[in-house]
Formats: sequence, structure tokens, C-alpha cells
Amino acid sequence: MTTPEPTTDRVVADPTGTEAARTAIRKARGALARYRVLAIVTGVMLLVLCVEMLVKYGIGAFTDVEPFVRYVEWVPFAHGWIYVVYLVTVLDLWTKMRWGWGRLATMVFAGVVPVMSFVLEKKVHAEAEDKLAVLEERYAS
Repeated sequence: MTTPEPTTDRVVADPTGTEAARTAIRKARGALARYRVLAIVTGVMLLVLCVEMLVKYGIGAFTDVEPFVRYVEWVPFAHGWIYVVYLVTVLDLWTKMRWGWGRLATMVFAGVVPVMSFVLEKKVHAEAEDKLAVLEERYAS
């Protein structure tokens, strides 16, 4: 005796997979929004970290900057943890968009190279929006 294959109402109601595609597009848009926010926050924190290091090690060699350093000693730790969250959003977007390994490496390095996160965020956002617009057009009904 053979057992029938299990079916779900979703498969029967949507045999073309249109609803699954719409869900995937919606999730990719959410991942893109999270990436965009974290890319900007990470870039700002990296610039603040660069200024802090410039003052501490550049100007600090000539004058006493101890009072200043006391107020900004949290910046390296904050940037480090924000970068970890940024990496999670990068991986999330990368898997949802199904990009190549080179794109992943570029997005990862953008969080540690000053100003690169701002430049790459614009490029990634534009390319992702174009790709998602094409997919939305294909699955619109």
C-alpha cells in the first residue's frame, strides 16, 4: 500500500509558487533595509573611531589629551559590537539576494575601511532594488 504524498493548502492554492516568491521578495526588502541602517551606523562609528585614534595617538603625542580620551574610550568597543551586528545583516542580505563570494567579501571589508560603507551601501542598495523590482514585475498578478 502506498501512502499519498502530503500536500499543504498553500501548495494546492498556489501551484506556481507566486506567493512564495512574494514572501521571499518581502524578506529581501527587510534585509536590505536592515543592511542599509547598519551600514550607515557602522560607517559613522568607524569615522568616530578614526577621529578618536587620531586625537589619542596623533595629537596626544604632543599634548595631554587624557580628559578627552576618558570620554571616548567606549568608541572602539561600540564600533566592534556594531560591526558584528553589521556582519549579521550582511550575511542575511547576501543569502537572500544570492550574490557571489566577491560581493560578500566587499561588503564585509566595507565595515573596516573608512567611508567605504557609505559608497558601497549606495551601490548595493541600487543593485538590490533593481533586482527586486524585476522580480516583483515577474511575479505580479
